[in-house]
Formats: sequence, structure tokens, C-alpha cells
Amino acid sequence: MSETPPTTEPTQSPVEPLYTHPASPFLRTESGAQAPSLGPPGPPPRPPQSTWITYRNQIEMALAMLAYLIFLVGSVTVLQANPNAAWRYAVAVLPVAPAALVILLFVRRLARMDELQRRIQTQAFGFSLGTTALLTFAYGFLEGVGMPHLNWTFVLPLMAILWAVGAAIFTIRYR
Repeated sequence: MSETPPTTEPTQSPVEPLYTHPASPFLRTESGAQAPSLGPPGPPPRPPQSTWITYRNQIEMALAMLAYLIFLVGSVTVLQANPNAAWRYAVAVLPVAPAALVILLFVRRLARMDELQRRIQTQAFGFSLGTTALLTFAYGFLEGVGMPHLNWTFVLPLMAILWAVGAAIFTIRYR
């Protein structure tokens, strides 16, 4: 018995069965209907935050530091121009006001941190405070035996540097 192949028209493509490629990762399957949702709809997507909201703390701190620098340069300029004025003491402490603002901003930022970040910053500050106290105490003894006298304005930068070192150490420790 001879079988003759079925004749197909040249304009038609062969019809593939519905499940020819059921598990092929190379074919994309599309359906015309959307799958029904099986639960309550989720919250709507959040709109993107503005730069002010995202970087608020950094912007406020930068503006406070800028105000400090402006007050510092202004007070030094005024004091150099008027070295014997009666009001020179009031002008000399003017840069303390923006510095107090920096402390206020930092305390507010610390209150908004999560528990781990608050713990890291508190430990870093404790490390900085203790190490600064130890170093300045030791240098006080060295001054007594002939080392040059250091200005008190070096204490705050030393404390800030040690705080950054402490924050890096404790951040690595808690990872």
C-alpha cells in the first residue's frame, strides 16, 4: 500500500498543534486575557521623592556649615580691622551661633536614626570623646616638659576625625 502525502497549498503554513512547545524557554507565550488578581490590590506605587526630601539632612548641615564659615570669616575680618574695639568679644563669639545650629541638626538627625545606626553613632562618639580626652591629657603633660602650647581650637577637629574613625570601625564591626 502506498501512501500519498496530503497536499497542502503553498500559501498556507503548516498548523502546529496547540501544545507543541509547552516547556520551551526560548518561546514567549502571550495570552490575550489578563490574569485575574487573587487578592486586594497593593498600595499604589510611591512617587519619586524630591531632592530636598532625600538629602534634607545633608543640605541642612551644609547650609549650617556655610553659615558658620561666613560668620567666621566676617568676625575675623571685623576683628582685624578693629583690634581695640569694646565690642570685639561679642563679635569673636558670633560664629558659635551657627555651630550651635549644627549641634541641633545633629541631635535631630540622631533621633531619626534606626536603632543600629544610633548605636553605631553613640559608640563612635564615645570612642571620640574618650580618645580625645586621653590625647589632650597626655599632651598637657608633654607641654609641662617643653612641648609647644597648642591652641584649643585643635580639640574639635581632633574629636571630629576620631568620631569618623570610630564610626568606620563600628560600622565594619556590625556588618
